[in-house]
Amino acid sequence: MASPPPSDILRRGLALEYTTLGWNVVGVAVLAWSAIKARSVALAGFGLDSFIEIGASVVVVWELTGSDKSRQRKALRLIGAAFALLALYLLAQGTVVLATGHHAGHSVAGIIWTALTAGAMFILAWGKARTGAALGNIVLQTEGRVTLVDGVLASSVLVGLVLNATLNWWWADPVAGFVLVYYAARECAGILRHGAAS
Repeated sequence: MASPPPSDILRRGLALEYTTLGWNVVGVAVLAWSAIKARSVALAGFGLDSFIEIGASVVVVWELTGSDKSRQRKALRLIGAAFALLALYLLAQGTVVLATGHHAGHSVAGIIWTALTAGAMFILAWGKARTGAALGNIVLQTEGRVTLVDGVLASSVLVGLVLNATLNWWWADPVAGFVLVYYAARECAGILRHGAAS
């Protein structure tokens, strides 16, 4: 079976990024409403993560619609900055929640949205990894890892929300978030190393 032409693969990559953008724009609104209603730091923080993912997707669309190497290096640096922001956000949010003993209310809408987001981001991350490999595009592959982190973070927030709602374990979400600080920081360092070498 013949491989699809590069133009079709490029269109697929752009479609994946536009889908991610649309999902996260809706997500910001849903998460803001849910966070205010439940007074949830975790949901508010996840809304910030959605902004980071929006920025990373915009960077990839910008890079995919150009062709020079300097654009690719700039795009990688911007995605590296997105990982750094994500790590800082997770560290700050988890520390504040644990230090203050903040107990959020329950949010059925937040639970439903984070469950749907986890599934969607894992599927999109898989698609970006395959499409980026087919294009030989390191920027799309790297941003796919941002999307993967977003899916893992959604799963972490979901577990925290469910444990808070069922067992009143208010500390579960920030503790799970600390695991992702290491992953996001490692990805940021790897991107910076790759950019310095190229």
